[in-house]
Amino acid sequence: MAWILLLLAGLLEIGWAIGLKYTEGFTRPLPSLVTGLSMVASVGLLGLALRSLPVGTAYAVWTGIGTVGTALLGIALFGEPATAARLACIGLIVLGILGLKLVA
Repeated sequence: MAWILLLLAGLLEIGWAIGLKYTEGFTRPLPSLVTGLSMVASVGLLGLALRSLPVGTAYAVWTGIGTVGTALLGIALFGEPATAARLACIGLIVLGILGLKLVA
């Protein structure tokens, strides 16, 4: 169950990271509210996952999910570069997440 909570926390981290772009410096009320709620929910779920997962593993996986998802959505939504080197590095992060899941 802790891994499911951690996955959901990571997905919400993607949501708030992308949401920051749409808040335009927190000048847009609805995107700002959704982003803020996503932040709180993400950290809350991380906290619940930490009841049974090691903090180093959980935090690394949480930020890894957020990093990979945000980078891929940045490419898809905002036209950020999708160079081979960048995609390879994103792939390495995914491998690190999988490795932590296997050894935790």
